[in-house]
Amino acid sequence: MKPAYLNFYNNLIKLSTNKELYKNFTRQDTFSDRLTLFFLHFAFMLKAFKNKKNSDILQKIYDFNFRQLELSIREIGYGDQSINKKMKDYVNLLHSMVSEIHFWDSISKTDKIKKISYFLTDFNNIDEMVDYFENFYENLTKKTLNSYIKSVSNA
Repeated sequence: MKPAYLNFYNNLIKLSTNKELYKNFTRQDTFSDRLTLFFLHFAFMLKAFKNKKNSDILQKIYDFNFRQLELSIREIGYGDQSINKKMKDYVNLLHSMVSEIHFWDSISKTDKIKKISYFLTDFNNIDEMVDYFENFYENLTKKTLNSYIKSVSNA
């Protein structure tokens, strides 16, 4: 296991388990909510860091994150058949998020609210979630992929 990929994964976990998100934005705290936030953060990271130079490393990070997710699901106690179905659903969810935020920079706030609320159905204050992801994405564009690989961020 590459420590660099583990740092990136830990950054995603830290971002998606930020208590402030749940305290201010959700009706409840569930595995599904955390996973959705994990994937949204990951989708924005993929968008921010996607370029020819990063493509190989992003693919390795993508593979590593899904292996870690599969291990986590196994620890919860799901069987092999359930895991295969769940993993397929999770891959599709992430890909739909990446697709929906592809034009994030050029769409209106109203459209951003629609896109985010599609994934965050159990969340209150979608406007604030859009603002959060706007700021998150803006901060990502000011950093390098290497900064998320080298250490766990204080995000």
